[in-house]
Amino acid sequence: MRKAYPSDISRKQFELILPILESARKKTKPRTVDLYDVFCGLLYVLRTGCQWRQLPHDFPKWRTVHSYFHKWSELDEEGNSLLQKALKKISQKSAKEEQP
Repeated sequence: MRKAYPSDISRKQFELILPILESARKKTKPRTVDLYDVFCGLLYVLRTGCQWRQLPHDFPKWRTVHSYFHKWSELDEEGNSLLQKALKKISQKSAKEEQP
């Protein structure tokens, strides 16, 4: 188990966006990494601005996180990426939770 970082989202939040992220998957061999850790690693890089190679070692390998970042950043016909959709869904959910 890895340590928690301020950039992490909860597992509950991640369950909301998992179907979005899974839609990029081509049916190949079984996944060997936890997508939650990959996504949190990606959030860590986006929030801290660190170089990919400086990603803390308790996340999956930086090349793996970077590979998913590129896959999730590909634009669809409308000019949106899976990453944009996932981040938007998380921010909408947290904004609703903050409303009285």
